[in-house]
Amino acid sequence: MNFETTIKETRKMVTLSEEGNEATIGESKIAYSFERLDHSRYVLRVGTESHILSNVTINETQMEFTLDGEWYQADVKDDQMLLLDRLGFKVGSKSGEGVLKAPMPGKIVSVLADEGSEVQQGDPIIILEAMKMENELKAPSSGIIKKISVSAGESVEKNVTLLEIEAIG
Repeated sequence: MNFETTIKETRKMVTLSEEGNEATIGESKIAYSFERLDHSRYVLRVGTESHILSNVTINETQMEFTLDGEWYQADVKDDQMLLLDRLGFKVGSKSGEGVLKAPMPGKIVSVLADEGSEVQQGDPIIILEAMKMENELKAPSSGIIKKISVSAGESVEKNVTLLEIEAIG
């Protein structure tokens, strides 16, 4: 299985072997195994290292998870999505793409924009504290902020809508 993943603005091509025990990431080949611990946690073994993977959420072309307690968001595109992308078709776009939801439970530290302000996709927009770490949440799309549903100091649960962005044009 081949796909492209982008984590923290680093893009890599990934190929998983048919047997499911070897991966090629960029130019490097690594041995790995993946095992379920319970209903929400997994062990990922890469070479001689073990990592705990949890809080996994998969939506369209995005995957969010914690790895050893650190939160990650990954954009993932398979071969078909990459081909459509190269041909100029928009991939993974849904009517709800302008909705920012809490990726995990936490406390809103600050809201960096106001209703009515224009934002670009990827602009930092909300700071969420979770597991004693501050996470910078970014605008999921470009447009005008239509509605902000939270304020600084407020506690939120996972998947709660934080704000909505209306596309321009």
